[in-house]
Amino acid sequence: MMAKGIGLCGAHRTGKTTMTRQCARDYALALVTTDTSAVFAEHGLDPAAPMDFATRLWIQDKVLVAGEAVWGGQERPFITDRTPLDMLAYTLGDIRGDTKADPAQLADYTAHCFAATNRYFRQLLVIQPAIPLVAEPGKAALNEAYMEHLNHLVIGLCGAEEQQLPFAILPRPLLDLAERCAWLAEKCALPGQ
Repeated sequence: MMAKGIGLCGAHRTGKTTMTRQCARDYALALVTTDTSAVFAEHGLDPAAPMDFATRLWIQDKVLVAGEAVWGGQERPFITDRTPLDMLAYTLGDIRGDTKADPAQLADYTAHCFAATNRYFRQLLVIQPAIPLVAEPGKAALNEAYMEHLNHLVIGLCGAEEQQLPFAILPRPLLDLAERCAWLAEKCALPGQ
């Protein structure tokens, strides 16, 4: 039987991966990761390279399908640092006033993201930008305005009527990793360490 997961969602560089790893250890949850870069590489694309929106939407759907294969294969409760709503937020974040997008394709992808969220997860936790940012090779750009844009997109998606799961938003002042994990455990009703 498929187990459902706890999904940490939000902008890049907010500490989601570090928090996911620590909480998996502390609360005996399976740690589930998805490899977006591998999916892009498998299809001959560079995630950082400019691409038209039709290509972006196509590859994002491939990333979502790869995520579903991983999330759907879990036999015990898991935690992950990427959810379908993150994928949707990054896709929506690419739309500008002059973006050429097929509304039907975008609607299909949006519906797919919400359906996958509701199918594979039991709770969502939004991790907001707050931790000090340090430039590191191979890490996402440190554009604080873009991170805030994504943060608010994710919060809005969590509150959308299509999203049927409970969700909580990590208070920004909560920076200590142990305190963050304790907050997660309380919100998700996880047994103590």
